[in-house]
Formats: sequence, structure tokens, C-alpha cells
Amino acid sequence: MTPHATRRYERTARINEVVREVLADELERLSDPRLGFLTVTGVEVTPDLRQATVYYSALAPAGAGAEARAEASEERAQALRSVTPHLQAVIGRQVRMKYTPHLVFREDPAIRTGERVDEILRRLHSEDDEGE
Repeated sequence: MTPHATRRYERTARINEVVREVLADELERLSDPRLGFLTVTGVEVTPDLRQATVYYSALAPAGAGAEARAEASEERAQALRSVTPHLQAVIGRQVRMKYTPHLVFREDPAIRTGERVDEILRRLHSEDDEGE
């Protein structure tokens, strides 16, 4: 591996982290109730700096069923789409980059996978308790 390739990776990692911090701070300031308790879990900016995929997680409404969670998830996605131009402008003002990346929001799949594993473990545990 050349030193240039290593430097490029470090640069990309720094850009990812700076963009994540700026977005997290700005999303915290927004007062859109559709966003709920949203956490930016990661950002991946393309090497050409033209696009950034923003991964997020959010708490589901307490005691909500699958349908309510899906509805809240869609409302959250819609809210994120509506604030995207504002967030891109904030990045443009706060982060010195050649381009301001186009933001694409994706729910973090690791969070949903973790919730699914927890649910399976709870179900297995409750079955063990019933069997004893």
C-alpha cells in the first residue's frame, strides 16, 4: 500500500466524522417532531465528495406495533428528505470541502439487526422459563 492511499483513507475517515458531527448537531437543533429521537450513527462520503450516505437510528414509539413503527419510520424519512437542503447548506457553511455532498439518508441496518437478535433471544429465554 502506498503512503498516498493511506493518507486518502485517513482523509475520508476525517471527512466522514466531521460531516457526521455537523449533521448530528444540526438535527438536534431542529424542532421537527417527526424526527423523534434520531441518532446519526455514521456517514460515508464518496471519494469524489459528491454524495454522502448518512446512516441513522431512531427510537421506536414505546409499545408500538410493527405497523406504527413502519408509519413512524416513513414519517421520519419524509422529514429527513424535507430538511436535506437545509442540512446540505449547513455542511457547506461549516465544512471546508471542494463540493458539498448530496445527502442520502438510510436507516442503519445494524440497529434493526440487533433489535431482531434481541427479540429472538427474549423469545428463546421466555420459552426456557415456560419449560421449567
